Amino acid sequence: MSEGDVTTADEAAAESSAPESIRIVLADDHGVVRSGLRMLLDSEDGFEVVAEASDVESARRFVRGHHPKVLVLDLNMPGGSSLEAIPLIRQESPATQIVVLTMQQEPAFAREALAAGALGYVLKEAADDELVEAVRRAAAGESYLNPRLGARIASEPPPGPPDDLSEREVDVLRLIALGHTNAEIAEQLYLSVRTVETHRSHIQQKLRLSSRAELVGYALDRGLIGGDSGGGS
Repeated sequence: MSEGDVTTADEAAAESSAPESIRIVLADDHGVVRSGLRMLLDSEDGFEVVAEASDVESARRFVRGHHPKVLVLDLNMPGGSSLEAIPLIRQESPATQIVVLTMQQEPAFAREALAAGALGYVLKEAADDELVEAVRRAAAGESYLNPRLGARIASEPPPGPPDDLSEREVDVLRLIALGHTNAEIAEQLYLSVRTVETHRSHIQQKLRLSSRAELVGYALDRGLIGGDSGGGS
């Protein structure tokens, strides 16, 4: 073996021992936000942002095309529900881990995102301090939850839902009772209108109630809304 061959083999060994870069797809519907997040992620050694998406469908398409190690996913984007897309993305690209990035601080959303298959949940207000760590942990198969939000979840465990309603059905029922339309409920809960309609149908079947007045009365009786809560028709 010549000296040149030995050098080549050594170089190949060094390359093979170098850590593999963490390929990232970044999904957020605001271009300015994506630009800032990309600068943050690209400044880290071993991070590579391979695509940017501005809606749910393009996020799914880029994940299928690039099979990144991590998808950073905004919870509220056009083109469908990010929460509903999480298990679909995990099914389409099992090797891709998902870190949710959101302004939503309610524990229910964090619980649902993690239950759907996300490994990380980062608040946008803390992205500069937490996103890099969340991405590294997700790439290693470890979970990350915003510490303040995690403390709230630990100290305020969700009450058991009444009458066999799921936690999400309770959320929908509360908003129905407050007078919100299906479209408004879908926007607030990051669901599709069709999913809200399905939840509403299940609620009515389980409770054997049909009118909004009956649902309002039920919600008042169970303490799901305050006694002074009104709302439109």
